Amino acid sequence: MKIAYFSMEIALEPAIPTYAGGLGILGGDTLHSAADMGLPMCAVTLIHRKGYFRQRLDESGWQSEEEDPWDIGKFAKELSPRVAVQIDGRDVHIRCWLYEIHGISGGMIPVYLLDTDLEENSEWDRSLTDRLYLGDRYLRLCQEVVLGQGGVRMLKALGHVELSRYHMNEGHAACLGIELLYEEMKALGREEIDEEILHNVRAKCVFTTHTPVPAGHDQFDMEMVRQVLGHHTAFLNRKDLFHSELCDSECLNMTSLALHLSHYVNGVAKRHAEVSRMMFAHFSIDAITNGVHPGTWVSPAFNSLFERFVSDWRKDSFNLRSVLSIPDDEIWRAHQLSKNNLLNFIMEKTGTQLSHDKLTLGFARRAAAYKRPGLLFENKERLGEIAKQAGGLQLVYAGKAHPGDNQGKMLIQNIIRLREELADHEITLVYLPDYDIRVGQLLTSGVDIWINTPQAPMEASGTSGMKAALNGVPSLSILDGWWIEGCIEGLTGWAIEGSAGDARALYDKLQNKIVPMYLGERGKFIEVMRHSIALNGAFFNTQRMLLQYLARAYFP
Repeated sequence: MKIAYFSMEIALEPAIPTYAGGLGILGGDTLHSAADMGLPMCAVTLIHRKGYFRQRLDESGWQSEEEDPWDIGKFAKELSPRVAVQIDGRDVHIRCWLYEIHGISGGMIPVYLLDTDLEENSEWDRSLTDRLYLGDRYLRLCQEVVLGQGGVRMLKALGHVELSRYHMNEGHAACLGIELLYEEMKALGREEIDEEILHNVRAKCVFTTHTPVPAGHDQFDMEMVRQVLGHHTAFLNRKDLFHSELCDSECLNMTSLALHLSHYVNGVAKRHAEVSRMMFAHFSIDAITNGVHPGTWVSPAFNSLFERFVSDWRKDSFNLRSVLSIPDDEIWRAHQLSKNNLLNFIMEKTGTQLSHDKLTLGFARRAAAYKRPGLLFENKERLGEIAKQAGGLQLVYAGKAHPGDNQGKMLIQNIIRLREELADHEITLVYLPDYDIRVGQLLTSGVDIWINTPQAPMEASGTSGMKAALNGVPSLSILDGWWIEGCIEGLTGWAIEGSAGDARALYDKLQNKIVPMYLGERGKFIEVMRHSIALNGAFFNTQRMLLQYLARAYFP
């Protein structure tokens, strides 16, 4: 192996709840494409025995959470090596489980899931790797030590001694840099971290930052850091490694640590890289726009269509440009089959029967204020006029709020409470609970239009619209993240333009462009569907993304 990919969350498959959202989905898509391409890569994450959480919505629309344990032995194999890391003065012992991702041409990516549930550990330490993103800051820092330092030690114990690149997928993994620093100190016989040691570590490290949102940049008070990592005096003496523009007091900023210890840093879209360069002005930050794994997100109906018309699309996603020659009726039939699967699922889960003939809009992502899930409802009278013009509208929503985010929970509840009022305007609203890979697959392939309304420039990339594009579902989205690069107005979808991408601009596009085309110019609408696949689906995928990482970051 040459490349080690570290991520706090990785979406491996629907039955394994080791992910919370977009970061984990990207990790899984990246590794599935790496397996397809036969890359010399392995991955490290935590086992998350009790998952993220199962979402429950009561009659009022309020979210509650349940543990989501999974049968580890059914999917992964326990390996024999054991390692330990020192946390708060005690040794925490770690084992790992192997999950294999197999590619279409015989490639295999090993994913190592780190686990502290061992008899040698205290009861508290045994639960360290149980839950994803839940618990206090002390727990989070301890988890990041297990991931970063424990992950590097486990790879060595497994025999991966020829690794030339360590890719940190977000700052959660930055503690791997601490371990590499001490490896270099030992190899060179040094007592302090000097510039040669820093140079050698940077040559090995790649860092991808994923969001401008402050919550995505973990910061830990230095008093806590000294408590947890107190034995690492050489590291703690280097303030330049943890202080950054995001710090308003003495703290360890994991993003800053990763930036200081990497020879290559990238944002996840061109616009996001620009924002990141403003946030971290002293660092060179490139742009590699995210992608999605076509084999995971193409619906069964479009899979069958591509198998008939597109040569080797799974091996070479760029071949999806051949969709330009597929007849209209074939594309429309595949879409209707995908829509039928979604509507059947909605009926099964909610008891609501939606119509195949009505324009159906989809919106699904983490429930957070900057995502603005309620923007579509800002003027319900205007939305009602559009629904009347369209002969009725159908809205399908999904998304979880973080368990500690009451504002996010209120956003969900407020949307669900609108159902009866919207019904008076010929609008049917469905909110699907427990948004996960399976729900995402059905939604991004089964709706007619994909809606995205973030507060710019907070959307670093966004990948749900890329999944929709692979299935011929055009986006109506704020010009932010990847959509700045993917939107060709009226050809791959539509932009919501305005002073802040406001609701009026959204309504104007629906009323003046989309509804008339969907109802009266079906051929033109299918042309937009076709170009969504041929232009955006063929480009915004993890095959292209990994080729860029290989050329710019891994082996430039």
